Amino acid sequence: MIRKEIHTEIAINAPASRVWEVLIDFEAYQQWNPFIRKIDGVAKPGNRISAQMHLDNRRMMLHPDVLAVKPEKELRWSGHLYVPGIFDGEHCFIIEPLNENQVLFIQHEKFNGLLVPFFTSILAVTRNGFEEMNRALKERSEKEK
Repeated sequence: MIRKEIHTEIAINAPASRVWEVLIDFEAYQQWNPFIRKIDGVAKPGNRISAQMHLDNRRMMLHPDVLAVKPEKELRWSGHLYVPGIFDGEHCFIIEPLNENQVLFIQHEKFNGLLVPFFTSILAVTRNGFEEMNRALKERSEKEK
């Protein structure tokens, strides 16, 4: 199976509880998140959510299944394009406390499937989206402590 990964991280000067509060408030995403503009659904393991992504000025709707919700630590989901095995992804948001008022926020995605080698340009745009979201999450979390 063909595999690619994207890993981004950013230090945020806010407690884990604040970063988690911003991350999990899906209704507010349109106000601050340039990459994931909207999420419908409840972050609960086993639930399917709908996520509207913006990739290079294009919208893409995904319907991932929530795998893990660990308050103030991790949100993880997985999904696929069309049918499993073609282009699958497992996305995680990880909050690692550095001290009481600072965290390392990590976005990581593993891609598997037959079409992964043909989507390298989309993967580069996706990395940019992760980085834009990371910066926006930092700004919002630090601003509204």
